[in-house]
Amino acid sequence: MILTYKIKHGRDFSDELRKAKKVAKYAIQTRSRSSKDVKHIGLKSMIANQILKKYSNKGRAKKVKSVKLAIPNQGIRLDKDTKTIYAPCLKLSLRYEFPNDFEKVNQIEVGEEYAYVSVSIPEPEIVKPEAWLGVDRNTTGHIAVVSDPDSGKVLKLGKSALHIHKKYKNMRRSLQKQGKYGKVKQIKDRESRIVRDINHKVSRKIIDTAKETGKGIKLEDLTGIRNSKKQAESFQYAKHSWSFYQLQQMIEYKAKLLGVEVAYVDPAYTSKSCSRCGLIGDRNGKSFKCPACGHVDHADSNAGFNIAMRPCIDRSVKERDLAEGTTDSPKEALA
Repeated sequence: MILTYKIKHGRDFSDELRKAKKVAKYAIQTRSRSSKDVKHIGLKSMIANQILKKYSNKGRAKKVKSVKLAIPNQGIRLDKDTKTIYAPCLKLSLRYEFPNDFEKVNQIEVGEEYAYVSVSIPEPEIVKPEAWLGVDRNTTGHIAVVSDPDSGKVLKLGKSALHIHKKYKNMRRSLQKQGKYGKVKQIKDRESRIVRDINHKVSRKIIDTAKETGKGIKLEDLTGIRNSKKQAESFQYAKHSWSFYQLQQMIEYKAKLLGVEVAYVDPAYTSKSCSRCGLIGDRNGKSFKCPACGHVDHADSNAGFNIAMRPCIDRSVKERDLAEGTTDSPKEALA
């Protein structure tokens, strides 16, 4: 498994970064992969080779916005005793605070302010769980609701995310009307950082809960769902929201680090089926009521219980079916 750590380097690499940008532009224009062709630019050949390799393969790239100084494994020296990484070609020494349990340093990418250190770590064995937590992801209310069928407990997490989205959406709209597009980008970047932090905290709480209870995590499999136009407007947002899928990615990689299994279930009717009797109930906003058995619950909690109790699906099979044009969608609620 590969992890990337960010370290502040405290050096001025503006000249090297300017040269790196020239090399990247040359790679896009000529598709050259030889450092001899860019020797006149003056960038270290080890770094130039990495940039040429990256940008000469980008067939659709037409311009370069920003380029980092990439240093491969063979150009890196490591001292685990002092927790120091040294890159001779830049005379750059980095002290790191992350754990020493990595197998090797794959590469370092150096930007204006930070160095991004990529390391390989051994993946712990995934423990096969006997029980599951169901995680219902949402765009309204709490971004994640975790339901445990065994204990009946429910965790509601990330309520502030919706407020953040609305707040910054209105700010961007106002700035766009004023033609302040530079400010729009600043606001968008600020929102991204805030929401990313929320997703980090929510995913960490979900993984910690699963680890403490010895259970696996089930999520709805939304593969291919972007092509459907029949969902409510709020879910249309979810299908195209980077933050919605960012949470899923964070859950997946943090679960791998702790040996927690993550599985996926068919999303059909998870929000409409009764978690007690399996029949279709009445959902009104965040309220759920089953006319058949009389069960009343918070709609997201009910969905979470349904997700936890659903059988796991083989995502590789579903992806193959989607490629072939068949989804095998159920026509009625699952019991």
